[in-house]
Amino acid sequence: MKSHLQQYLQDTRALMLAKLDGLSEYDRRRPLVPSGTNLLGLVKHLIGIEQVYLGTSVGRPPETLLPWNEDGSVWGGADMWALPSESTEYITGLYREACAHSDRSIAELDLDHPAEVPHWAEGQRSTTFGALLVRVVDETAHHAGHADIVRELIDGQGGKDADQLDEAAWTNFYAKIQRAADTFRDG
Repeated sequence: MKSHLQQYLQDTRALMLAKLDGLSEYDRRRPLVPSGTNLLGLVKHLIGIEQVYLGTSVGRPPETLLPWNEDGSVWGGADMWALPSESTEYITGLYREACAHSDRSIAELDLDHPAEVPHWAEGQRSTTFGALLVRVVDETAHHAGHADIVRELIDGQGGKDADQLDEAAWTNFYAKIQRAADTFRDG
């Protein structure tokens, strides 16, 4: 079970980083939806997810403290976008470090290892490493879905199943969906 969860997590982490490939710094950072979601910000956010849930919460705090956690700006969304001073290499380096630290936790801890999440409500902080591992797998997959959409908005690169159809077939598929939606258009 633990090895399967780790494999899913490692595969999804790789997808997250691959979404940055071949893009300019601008395209990695620009928000394309009203919530401000952007590719580099998603990776930055996942650094803290890995560190807190698979590190700090199980008594294995990371060596590298995140500035946005230290100054509290994380609670204002500072983990969801990269400052101009935070290069892609800096963010992806921190992510790789956090993932390696998490992988060591996965290797060394049993799923029933006790955990306590510091930012959860008093009286609700206790959980297990296994529950947190599932949470990180879920959170990473959730944000990988966001990354698929943002990347598609940038340059048309779709998700992992994008090669199932050629461009003409995708155009036809899109048109079919649009026609179905149009039947409910007002006016």
